[in-house]
Amino acid sequence: MRILIRTSKWAIWARRLANIALPMTIIPVLMHRFRYIPSDTFQTIEYVAVALAALALILSLGGVVRIWSTGDRGWGLALTALLLSLLCLAPASLAGYAIWHFPDVRDVSTDMTDPPPLAVDPHWPPAAPAQLKRLEAVFPNVRTRHYAVESGQVFDLIAKQVKQRGWDVQLETPPSPEADAGLIDAEATTLAGWRDEVAIRVAGSPDGVSVDMRSAATTDIHDLGANGQRIEEFLAALDTAVTALMRDMPANAAPDEAASSDGNAPVDAAPVPAPARN
Repeated sequence: MRILIRTSKWAIWARRLANIALPMTIIPVLMHRFRYIPSDTFQTIEYVAVALAALALILSLGGVVRIWSTGDRGWGLALTALLLSLLCLAPASLAGYAIWHFPDVRDVSTDMTDPPPLAVDPHWPPAAPAQLKRLEAVFPNVRTRHYAVESGQVFDLIAKQVKQRGWDVQLETPPSPEADAGLIDAEATTLAGWRDEVAIRVAGSPDGVSVDMRSAATTDIHDLGANGQRIEEFLAALDTAVTALMRDMPANAAPDEAASSDGNAPVDAAPVPAPARN
């Protein structure tokens, strides 16, 4: 007598749904980055992909239990569906953690009182005091920088870093005697294709030059901490570049040109953020 062993329907449907969810998770990201689809369409597709991946995960777990208890076929289908569904849900899990961990502030600046101007200001509501306090705790290095270097030299380093990151420069005004400050405005694209606007201001000061940076979302969604992380990463790289520039200065440079903003640090001391403003 021949015994017919069935393939678990749970495993079959789990694999089918996972096969749909995977391309729906990846392909829209590429289309969004290259502006083939608008942001609202991208969000809708990703929500559907997450729902399908979650359902595939449930069915795959159910399939594993069913196969284990009944001896049905379908281990490969169930385990593959489990792996693919977890892969599809990983970005959503990271986004959920970011929403929990980072404050919901769409406009971040080293100077929240007088931030650098944006070419296209989305005019987000000002952050509440509690949000600002949390923002300062999560991003302690989002602070105004002061360097004992000529403003033109710092501006050139900033422009070089902006281009290295592939940001789309919208405005570039170097500092000059006629202008109060130099300004670079650029558009930065996140991994998922969201566009943020970045403004960097270079202003002369009695001790050298001050640098303020602003990064703001252009869409009304949680920025997942991208703006604060972008500012911290950029200014840390700028600190390193300015330190290297100061170390390469001629040994006979005037003391007041090589001193830091507080007048105490030696030439080879790393630039440090300005103290927080009350």
